Amino acid sequence: MSWEFIGKYMPMYQRAAVLTLKIGIIGIAFAILVGLMSALVLYYKVPVIKRIIKMYIELSRNTPLLVQLFFIYYGFPKIGIRLDAEICGVVGLAFLGGSYMAEAFRSGLESIDKIQEESALSLGMTRFQVMRYIIFPQAIATSVPAFMANVIFLLKETSVFSSISLMDLMFTAKDLIGLYYKTTESLFMLVMFYLIILLPVSLLGSLLERRLRYAGFGN
Repeated sequence: MSWEFIGKYMPMYQRAAVLTLKIGIIGIAFAILVGLMSALVLYYKVPVIKRIIKMYIELSRNTPLLVQLFFIYYGFPKIGIRLDAEICGVVGLAFLGGSYMAEAFRSGLESIDKIQEESALSLGMTRFQVMRYIIFPQAIATSVPAFMANVIFLLKETSVFSSISLMDLMFTAKDLIGLYYKTTESLFMLVMFYLIILLPVSLLGSLLERRLRYAGFGN
């Protein structure tokens, strides 16, 4: 193990980690938005759109992110749509993550007993008020375990961004291995930086689950 090599190229990994985290956060934010809207469409059984959402979920969940990125990065230019590599990463992550988030939120919404909605409506609340104050808070609390698992999964999926020439952590590791044959050192830094990114997210998820359990949600 060459600590001199690690110290020399540590800044390169730091820059790659920032890029990885930036794309991951933006992509996951859009995935949450897409997933939430899709879950609401499925929950309220909106005609026609419900079928489109179901097709999207099946397509997204049954194709690898790598294939989706290739389609966006190399396929879209064939029809005149050219996207920056970073934008392709965000779009790909949002497309894949949206389907997983949709299923997580949908299961949370459907876990709420219908009698709660009926009782609230009989008391004069509007459907929007019922969703905002009764169903949505409970559904989100119930969805937390699946939600956090999806966040970790999507952050790990950023490792395929190197396939579209993004200077992420995986690209940096492969580049240094190819140039200097320092496989052990390069992979050691790769693992360490992914741990630095993912471990706090995992701990935060566990803490959030315990807080919600103590608060009486998700029982």
